[in-house]
Amino acid sequence: MAYPNLFQPLELRHKTLRNRVVFGAHTANMAKGGLPDAQHVAYYRERALGGAAMVVCEPMPVHPAAVLTRGNFSPSTDEVIPAFRAVTQAVKAEGSVILQQLYHVGAHGDQDNAWHAGWSPSGGPSYHDSDGSHAMTEAEIEETIDGFVRAAQRCHDAGFDGVEVWAAYHALPDQFWTPFSNQRDDKWGGSLENRTRFSREICHRIRKACGDEFIVGLAINDEPDVPAALGREALCEIVALHDAEEAMDYVTCGTGSYFDFYKLMPTFLYPEKMTVDLTTDLKAVVGHAKVTSEAHIRTPDNAEDILRSGRADMVSIVRGQIADPHLVTKASEDRAEDVRGCISCNQMCWGRRSRDYWISCLVNPSAGREWEWGGDRFASGQGSVLVVGGGPAGLEAARAAAERGFTVDLHEAGPALGGQFRLAGLQPRRGQITDLLGWYERQLTQLGVHIHLNSYLDAADIAAMPADHIALCTGSLPTDTGFQRAMTHLPRLPGMDRGRVWSPEDVLTKQARLGEHVIVLDEGGNWRGCGTAWSLAEAGHAVTIVTPDPLVGKELQRSATDLPLRKRLAALGVTFVVESAIAEWLGNGGGADVTDLLTGDIRRIGADDLVMSTVNQADETLPRALEGHGLSITRLGDLAAPRMAALAFYDGRKWAVGLPSGAEPA
Repeated sequence: MAYPNLFQPLELRHKTLRNRVVFGAHTANMAKGGLPDAQHVAYYRERALGGAAMVVCEPMPVHPAAVLTRGNFSPSTDEVIPAFRAVTQAVKAEGSVILQQLYHVGAHGDQDNAWHAGWSPSGGPSYHDSDGSHAMTEAEIEETIDGFVRAAQRCHDAGFDGVEVWAAYHALPDQFWTPFSNQRDDKWGGSLENRTRFSREICHRIRKACGDEFIVGLAINDEPDVPAALGREALCEIVALHDAEEAMDYVTCGTGSYFDFYKLMPTFLYPEKMTVDLTTDLKAVVGHAKVTSEAHIRTPDNAEDILRSGRADMVSIVRGQIADPHLVTKASEDRAEDVRGCISCNQMCWGRRSRDYWISCLVNPSAGREWEWGGDRFASGQGSVLVVGGGPAGLEAARAAAERGFTVDLHEAGPALGGQFRLAGLQPRRGQITDLLGWYERQLTQLGVHIHLNSYLDAADIAAMPADHIALCTGSLPTDTGFQRAMTHLPRLPGMDRGRVWSPEDVLTKQARLGEHVIVLDEGGNWRGCGTAWSLAEAGHAVTIVTPDPLVGKELQRSATDLPLRKRLAALGVTFVVESAIAEWLGNGGGADVTDLLTGDIRRIGADDLVMSTVNQADETLPRALEGHGLSITRLGDLAAPRMAALAFYDGRKWAVGLPSGAEPA
């Protein structure tokens, strides 16, 4: 076996875990009316079916003051019990142990969502929004502890094997632990024993209420970069105190906090295996509790390395199992090369959650739709499929159709698969995209898809091919007008014809031969413009980013990548010009006149070249040529509308899932 440590059973309280992989708690945000439904059941069942030893269901707020998102479960009501019983039964039937996380974020609650005043140990400010809180009375502390206990009792009655008390990220228990946020002078503040009284009481009272066999976990975090946060030595002292009393059966360690939100779900901008330093220290101080490492553990290799070195007892792989719910099973069968790898982008997991939608996944469009699409277990079909274009939509359409049993021909005009997504993989630190494209190539080959590279098809070629189903995935092109959304009175950029105006595609394919000074006009606020600017700066160019937005990388806020990116750009000397647009391109080394969108003032910025990262247009060449041929075709991906890669993968999956089972055309 390639992963002997990963597949060692583990005793946890009175349960035996079949391996060491946890599908850790995260907010899927799928609740309807405060209750889980079929969508939730299928989402968690899929990961249990895929081999996870323990599933920790998303956090349950323990009190009305704790509600954080629209999709939270209803607190303080027994109505949740029968709904959750459906979740626990489904997960247990697939061989997994299931717990639920319980939480209260104290000062950091979302009060306009909760409609409840914020409570905290000493009346601290929120780091989630701009609200404040009041210092809890002793009666409110007892009410909150009781809320944890009653929530745990509901979990017990719903069939959960235990609960995980969330103390991570400066949640309410951590607010009591941390001197920065706990300046109390009563029995809940001051000494270590007093500051930990709140969390220890919660754990002990849960055990008393729910029985000796009920598992109690504790979630903490590593935050070495924020002086106000607890350091590793202090955390070890706190955990050791809890462990000496056997208050919990395991402790799980994440990264980041409400002080530094960007490390909560670390993207490709951060290293992998981020909590092993803390878990190593914890292993040295606990005698009863098991230790779980989480935070950017993407792959079976990551997990095995941590376990082999003895730096944790379990590993929590969350985004990796969102991307591929069957990661554990594939690893157990020595098929790690078949794991669809998470690319650490956060675009559809945290990116959708940050907008208060239910979560999904860029590389796995079935995430969140398991109840509707059946995960990766497709209904069988027969017939022939022609896919024209090998970008994200074409790749997924071809793969999913072949999984169903269709005979698939995939034609790509270029020398490699991936389309513009492959270009994104050429940006700094984005090699995981290239890895994903390698996965597609392996899967398509295994499935018998006929891949035709350097194969440009015109309308006559397509009309001559006897395919039952045709998907056009020929993508989009940059505009040649230089039109900017912020300058609607200018249908064409003045000076566009003076030359040395490029697209990000020109830069990343190295068709552009650029001078020393480059302006990047980025109206998207995403990786297309920002990643291109980063690439240019790393290559030694002096780069100025001009954006109509109030900050560089505005859209990257959704994926918690904007601030780390801006730090890197600033370190490379990139100049930021915000709330501005290009009034005229002067060419011939004269740079550009840039207008301030707030004042209307114009200033000149010197540059040799201008890169215009504006919205692409669908490439209508082939669809127009096919008009009149009488063919039933479907536009997918950027050809349907230029968008982010996630929606192109979704298009391909949805189309393939919807193909009729017989040979008749759609």
